[in-house]
Amino acid sequence: MQTGTRVEEIGAFKTLEQFIIERQEQQEHSTGAFSRLIRDLSVAAKIVNWHMRRGGILDIFGDTGEINVQGEVQQVMDALAHKEFVRTLKRGGECCLIGSEEHAEAIPLRANGNDGGDYIVLLDPLDGSSNIEVNVSVGTIFSIYRLPEGFGTPTVEAALQKGAEQVGAGYVVYGSSTILVYTTGNGVNGFTLDPSIGEFLLSHPDIRIPDDGTMYSINEGNYNSFERGLKQYIKWMQKESPEEGLPLSTRYIGSFVADFHRNLLKGGLYMYPSTTKNPSGKLRLMYEANPMAFIVEQAGGAASDGHTRILDLEPEKLHQRTPLYIGSERMVDTAKQFLRGERD
Repeated sequence: MQTGTRVEEIGAFKTLEQFIIERQEQQEHSTGAFSRLIRDLSVAAKIVNWHMRRGGILDIFGDTGEINVQGEVQQVMDALAHKEFVRTLKRGGECCLIGSEEHAEAIPLRANGNDGGDYIVLLDPLDGSSNIEVNVSVGTIFSIYRLPEGFGTPTVEAALQKGAEQVGAGYVVYGSSTILVYTTGNGVNGFTLDPSIGEFLLSHPDIRIPDDGTMYSINEGNYNSFERGLKQYIKWMQKESPEEGLPLSTRYIGSFVADFHRNLLKGGLYMYPSTTKNPSGKLRLMYEANPMAFIVEQAGGAASDGHTRILDLEPEKLHQRTPLYIGSERMVDTAKQFLRGERD
């Protein structure tokens, strides 16, 4: 391809910064500070992506030997991604409090109500990090809230807001390409990083998840510890019934971001239910379920813990866990029917 043609092709795409500026004029809460916060998150994602691309050469795979607050072995890239996002948000100045899956306590960025920003960012710096060594897609998930009135000094209590109170949420997939998908409550858009110019370009405008799908994602190795209604639902999806569009296909990567991204674009259902070992589920409400629920609802999908809308759940602690059924609306509704015992 000739250089001139390549430049013209790139120029046909809108950059993330151009898109943010345009949307800033359309949304009440999308202030200059909020726009800069989104930009800061994208910058941190670029830095993490750079580390990811050089990981095999620099030997930064493997674990640190430490156990994180989740009781999981911390990977080297977990710690590195956490550090890069926190450092970038601190420098940006729009964020007053950070909650990270890799840190036991909330991280306040200002001492009083007279300095610092007004946004709270909760994030999973590197989702699916155990898959890095086998070159499987991993990602970052982030959630944005406003600091509630009355909190001059940000505390963890300020972050414990229902998912419905989010003013922004997004994720980044580090895969064959690096894609940032986010919403501010006015639809969902995706941007692909062009490494030749170092910019995220609008590649997936106005993403809408299909109402139904042909695939489901779940770790069926835990089948024996699932509740009865879920077992029945899985068997129903596996039966031979062409008139009902069955059987469905199982697609399970093991990186929540990667499974979710595929289902968002193609239609499908991701499930991480309660089990005998994890009766409260395993995914974190504040770092994973809430931001993805906000995104999927903005794209026309649904998210539930099996009984209650995820965005309506009242958080009690920063690292709270929840069962999760998320994806195409009809598939989530069907799952809930089986869980309630309304179908067999």
